[in-house]
Amino acid sequence: MRKILVVDDDPTVSEVVTGYLERAGFAVARAAGGPEALRSAAAQRPDLVVLDLMLPGMDGLEVCRALRERGPVPVIMLTARGDEEDRVLGLEVGADDYVTKPFSPRELVLRVESVLRRSTAPVPAAPSGIAGIALDPAARRATRDGRDLSLTQREFDLLSHFLRHPGRALGREALLREVWGWEFGDLSTVTVHVRRLRAKIEDDPADPRLIRTVWGVGYRFDAGGTDA
Repeated sequence: MRKILVVDDDPTVSEVVTGYLERAGFAVARAAGGPEALRSAAAQRPDLVVLDLMLPGMDGLEVCRALRERGPVPVIMLTARGDEEDRVLGLEVGADDYVTKPFSPRELVLRVESVLRRSTAPVPAAPSGIAGIALDPAARRATRDGRDLSLTQREFDLLSHFLRHPGRALGREALLREVWGWEFGDLSTVTVHVRRLRAKIEDDPADPRLIRTVWGVGYRFDAGGTDA
């Protein structure tokens, strides 16, 4: 049984979300704050964390960073509706997805199932050695010139997709569909993950040579990594 850690200081939200997740077949642990969440995650590592951004004291961003330092775990962030900056910040620190409040608990369950399905699905083989990048799909581990890239699960999927389609201009909508499995969604999700991935694989993220922006379209992975 997959274990979900729900972190929210609102007992009503926490109780409702827990009820829906348990009826969907998940084992659920609950925490009302950041320190409690980190203790729970350390005692028994969850398969996924549903994390409210607005927590007292230690906010969701700090909790997400601390979880990421301990290893890869999918995180779905709960944010206030309309706060685009907060959603982007959540993605920047490594959240895999977000749901805006108020939300449908059934929608959240579907998001949880989707993120877990993508995080455990076999990753199609990608060429190794391109720009010194090697992928180990079984371990979901990536290196460049022997250096561990410490990618989140979604960053790993995105890099694998780029490596399988070198030289091809890939639109943000197509990436959202093929990497995230979403038919629609916020395209800033793709933009933020590309920025995070560049920070980890580019020699100079401010002047990327591998993941090029194709204006009006999306991105292109340049296997040569040289000036166009």
